[in-house]
Amino acid sequence: MKKVSLLLIAAFVMSGSVSVFAMDNMSKDECLLMSKNCKDQVDTIQQKVKKLNTEIKKGKKVYTTAELKTLQDKLKETNDMLDTLLKPGK
Repeated sequence: MKKVSLLLIAAFVMSGSVSVFAMDNMSKDECLLMSKNCKDQVDTIQQKVKKLNTEIKKGKKVYTTAELKTLQDKLKETNDMLDTLLKPGK
């Protein structure tokens, strides 16, 4: 009886830690979304595009519809900036 109880407790503790690791992968990037927690974070335009695409792919599992719209707008703005920088000079 004690062994069964210990096994159940151990299984419960382990299942809790696994869900924490899974949630970490599906967390919001507040720096991209609201410019929070961005200490010392400097990305190239290409890195920002990649991060935005990664976050947008997480979809409604992580972000609300309004937050996804914000990320898509930021992606469009970043792509427009990149296009402007890559235009040949006059």
